[in-house]
Amino acid sequence: MMSNVTYDIVIRNAEILDGSGTAAFRGDIGISEQKIVAIAPALSLRGYEILDATGLAVAPGFIDVHTHDDREVLDAPTMLPKLTQGVTSVITGNCGISLSPWAADRTPPAPLSLIGTQRDYRYSSVQDYVKAIKQVQPAVNVGVLIGHSTLRVNAVSDLNRGANAEELSHMQDLLAEGMHAGALGFSSGLFYQTSKAADNTEVIELAKVSAAAGGVYTSHIRDEYNGVIEALAEAFDAGAEAKLPVILSHHKCAGPANWGRTSETLAYITERKRSQAIGLDAYPYTAGSTVLDPDYVDGVIRIMISFSEPHPEMQGRDLADIAMEWGVDQKEAARRLHPAGAVYFQMREDDVERVLSYPHTMIGSDGLPHDSHPHPRLWGAFPRVLGHYSRDKKLFTLAEAIRRMTTLSADHFGLKHRGRIATGCWADLVIFDPATISDQATFASPKQAATGIHWVLVNGAIALEHGKASPQRHGQFLDRQSEKFSC
Repeated sequence: MMSNVTYDIVIRNAEILDGSGTAAFRGDIGISEQKIVAIAPALSLRGYEILDATGLAVAPGFIDVHTHDDREVLDAPTMLPKLTQGVTSVITGNCGISLSPWAADRTPPAPLSLIGTQRDYRYSSVQDYVKAIKQVQPAVNVGVLIGHSTLRVNAVSDLNRGANAEELSHMQDLLAEGMHAGALGFSSGLFYQTSKAADNTEVIELAKVSAAAGGVYTSHIRDEYNGVIEALAEAFDAGAEAKLPVILSHHKCAGPANWGRTSETLAYITERKRSQAIGLDAYPYTAGSTVLDPDYVDGVIRIMISFSEPHPEMQGRDLADIAMEWGVDQKEAARRLHPAGAVYFQMREDDVERVLSYPHTMIGSDGLPHDSHPHPRLWGAFPRVLGHYSRDKKLFTLAEAIRRMTTLSADHFGLKHRGRIATGCWADLVIFDPATISDQATFASPKQAATGIHWVLVNGAIALEHGKASPQRHGQFLDRQSEKFSC
C-alpha cells in the first residue's frame, strides 16, 4: 500500500544493506529534513524526488576511519577522492599528525610536512580548526583526532627527548581544549621521529585526557617490523592504564622478515580484547605510503616515489631505477630526493587478506591527498574491498564488507547517528551496483575514480550523482558530544 506521506527524497526498490552485516532486503527509503524517516516495502513510498535503485544496492555512507584529509577538507572541499568511493565521513588527525592545534613558528618537520606547510599550520586551537571546517562546509562529514606529534611541536623544546613535567602539562591543556571542542580522541605515531623519544608514560598521561572526555586512543605503533608484538603490547598497555579504547592504525607486519606473522599478531589482539576495548583498521593493499626515509631503504623491497621537492620529475618512478640512473645506491638516491614521500611495497598478500578477514577490522584508506603521485588507496580503498576482496575473492560477504565500513566504524568512534540505515539516523547513503563496483586507481595511474557508484547522499542531500559532484556541500563536523546519542 502506498504511503500518504510525500518525502523529500525516496530511494526506490533498492537492495538495502543496513550496515548490521545481515542479508540485504528489498525496500524503499524515505528521507526528509536530512534524516532517514521511513524504511518500507519496495514501491510503497512517495517522494518529491525519486532515485530509482532497481538492481542496485543501498548502504550507509562509508566511514573512512583513517585519513590525512585535515587540510584537504579545507582546500578541496568537494572531496572527490572520497565521494567517488562512497565515503560520506572522514576521520582526520591519524598517526599523531593533525593540522591543529599549532600555529607554526617554523617549517613543519616530517611527518607533519605530509599534510601542510608552515602557512597551513595556522590553527592554534582545535576550536579554530573546527570553525574553519564549519565555514567551508566540505562535501563530507569530518571527525577530528588530535595528534601527539602536533602537541609535541607546540610544547617540547627538543623532540629528541621525552617531555618534562611543564611540557606535558602544556600538551594536556591543548588536548583538553581540543576534546572540549568536540574531537573524537587522541592519536599517536611513535614510529615517527617527532614522537619516537616519548615513552609510554607520556602517552598514557595524554590518553587519560582523552579518556576523561569519552574519547579514544588511536595508535600508529612504534614498530610494525621485528618488534611488532612488543609495540602492540605498548599500545594496549596505554589503553588499559588510561582506561579508554585503543584503535590500531593500519595493522600490518612489515618487511620480508615478518611476512606471515599476522597469524601471531591477530591472536595476540584477540587475547588482549578479552580484557579491554580494542579496534583496528586496515587498507586493502600490500604497499604502504609515508615519508621517504633513507633508514627504511633496504635495497630489498620495491619503493616508488610519491613526491620529491628537489626532483619533482621523479614522482611515480621506482627508487631502484632512479639510483641506477644516477649511479648511486638507493640510500644515497633517497637522500638526494629528500624531502620526499614514498610508497613501500612492504607486505605480503596473505597477511593483507588475513587482516582484512579478521572480523574486527575496520576499513581506512590512509591516503595522502597532497602527494603528487599518491598511493591508489586515496581513490580506491573502499571499492577495492567491495569488488576485489568481497565479490571476486570472496573473503567475506557483501553485507559483512559493508559492516566493516559502517556500523563497526561508527560504534568504535562513538558516531551513533551514522553508519546505519535506521529511522532517525542522518541520511548518509551510497547507492551502487554490487556487480560492477570496482577500484580503477592503480600504482601507475592513481588518480582514478571508482566505477559502479550511482549516487552518494550526505545528510539527506545528493552529493554525487553518476560521478558528478553537487555544487552544494552538506557535510557536518562530527562533534563527539552531539554524536553520542543513538538514532
